[in-house]
Amino acid sequence: MVNGSGKIGPRHLGRKAVVYLRQSSMAQVRSNTESTARQYGLADVAVGMGWPRGQVVVIDKDLGVSGRWGSQRAGFAELNAMVCAGEVGAVFGLEISRLGRSNADVARLMQFAVITETVFVDADGVYDPTDPNDRMVLGFKATMGEMELHVMAGRMREAKRAAAARGELRVQLPAGYVYAPDRAVVFDPDEEVRAAVRDLFAAFARAGSAHAALRDWGGRPFPQRARGGAFDGEVRWGPLTYTRVAHVLKNPCYAGAYAAGRRDVSRSVDVDGTVHETARARPRPEWEVLIQDHHPGYITWEEYLANEARLAANNSSAGARPPKDGQALCQGIIMCGSCGRPMATDSSRGAGAGSYKCVSHTDCQDTPTCRSILARVVDDAVGAKAVEAAGAGGVALAFAAAQEVEDRRTASDRRLALAVDRAQYDADRAARAFRQVEPENRLVARSLEDQWEAKLKALAEAEAEMEDARRSRVPLPPRQEIEKIAADLPALWKSPHTTAKDRKRMLRALVADVTILPELDPWAVRIGIRWQTGACEVVEADRPQSGRTRTPPAALAVIKQEAAIASNTQIADHLNQLGLTTGLGKPFDAHTVRALRYRHRLPDPDLTGAGRLTCAQAAERLGCTAAVLRYWISTGKLTAERSTTGRITIPWDANVEAACRDLIAASPRLSRDQPPSPAP
Repeated sequence: MVNGSGKIGPRHLGRKAVVYLRQSSMAQVRSNTESTARQYGLADVAVGMGWPRGQVVVIDKDLGVSGRWGSQRAGFAELNAMVCAGEVGAVFGLEISRLGRSNADVARLMQFAVITETVFVDADGVYDPTDPNDRMVLGFKATMGEMELHVMAGRMREAKRAAAARGELRVQLPAGYVYAPDRAVVFDPDEEVRAAVRDLFAAFARAGSAHAALRDWGGRPFPQRARGGAFDGEVRWGPLTYTRVAHVLKNPCYAGAYAAGRRDVSRSVDVDGTVHETARARPRPEWEVLIQDHHPGYITWEEYLANEARLAANNSSAGARPPKDGQALCQGIIMCGSCGRPMATDSSRGAGAGSYKCVSHTDCQDTPTCRSILARVVDDAVGAKAVEAAGAGGVALAFAAAQEVEDRRTASDRRLALAVDRAQYDADRAARAFRQVEPENRLVARSLEDQWEAKLKALAEAEAEMEDARRSRVPLPPRQEIEKIAADLPALWKSPHTTAKDRKRMLRALVADVTILPELDPWAVRIGIRWQTGACEVVEADRPQSGRTRTPPAALAVIKQEAAIASNTQIADHLNQLGLTTGLGKPFDAHTVRALRYRHRLPDPDLTGAGRLTCAQAAERLGCTAAVLRYWISTGKLTAERSTTGRITIPWDANVEAACRDLIAASPRLSRDQPPSPAP
């Protein structure tokens, strides 16, 4: 009999008995099976104390869920709801004071139980929260349990910190490393795994960004060791993702360093009491432990720091300006010298016809000398200076590029050869399994034969891929030819085989930023270049000559003279009468004059004087809506003209008004309740 069984009365037996199960992690659920069985066995204890089997409810939603925060446990929330609803007569658990790691959660549940007269039952007996003595015992035990957990957790943390400070705390190793029998960290014995890791670092060094390295990877699988479970430590090959690339590049373990305490965990609480935990990466000076040369590395510590700096330089969200796709070479490093703000790249007219535009016009902060300019005008001037500054260093760059191509081919050959070796091993293993089966066991023999054939097919595909790669390879030119080509750096810069991204990288190596300096002459361009060395230089350039004669000066003078007194249509008619044409040799029309007004910021004439009405004014006079008049204008029933600011005016006289009233009278819907015509 359970101690204190006399505290359970008919009012408790008339309600449900709830058995609440909890274990802090899935590892405990897998390993501590006896504890789980004991918790489920509490249902039989409840039946033995008088509850019908149908009135016993088992809540096991929190198996494998930490009891730190009650708001994050669905089972504990369900238990609270049932207690508050008065549906529970007794709550069963192995240790009631340990229903949660937070003493506040247990205390709150006891307050609810006092109101609904619910008792608690564990291995020590029955507790009635309405009894002050029982409530004091439960509270005291809960406080002791919380302190016990605090002391135990503190000891474990300090032990882990001490082991980490010595570099002896075992952690989950990334792909490419394993633990030796003496607990030392060594390279993975699988040569294909090691080659894949080295190839990824080489791809990043070659491409310059994580996304570009992932594109160059070409869909190859990447190794990853399984964590936990029956397959713990087993190598699995899967697709490479950007997240995996970033984790590999940012992991100091690949540089032979042992690091601990690289992240902080911060907590926040919602208004409903839900607790959120967020991991934040610490800056490297704040890491708790950093031991360099702890184990062999795939890269050096200096290479790791260089990769870290390159990733930071590629982070455009943090203000970096890495080279991007596109033909504009100064994209991201060009500034407006008038307002000091960046200039955006507009490629709406297609590749090769982009332009740089000051972004100040978007919020009306532009100055009179803010401008837009064709990208090729700036790129040609800056590129020529960069080629001139590069000088004879182009020969060394060409030889370095040739060596990089040779290294890439060597890595590709090694990868393909390793793939063939692995496929050969799998085929030989399948053959041995097939030969060892008894001939009479036909079911197994057929399955093993199918597996052998699949492995042989994979071997043939791997060998064919290696042969195709070797056959399609173009030999590198001899050293003398490379030296001859590299000596002519301008030709190499202008070569169609040199991509825009390669030109951008060459330019960024020399140029820090470019500034379009203020200039009163709209056709002159002064470009300020700030080199990576800190030196500055000003280059002068001219805009294309075709843009200067687009509008003849005589026509532009007429437009400026009549802009304030005539409409666009009237100006166009006058220009055509004078025999003037546009820069393309075409006659003027209202649309062309309107565009010239906007470009040269010419004022609109006052078109709302005598003989003209706006749509709103005409609608008020006719007793209809402005939408009706706009519809008549769009369908050609009414003549109107739009100013450069978009304002529509209608030439108005008695004949136009009579025609409009006839249109209203002809429409059954518009003719209702029309006001009488005004007296002439």
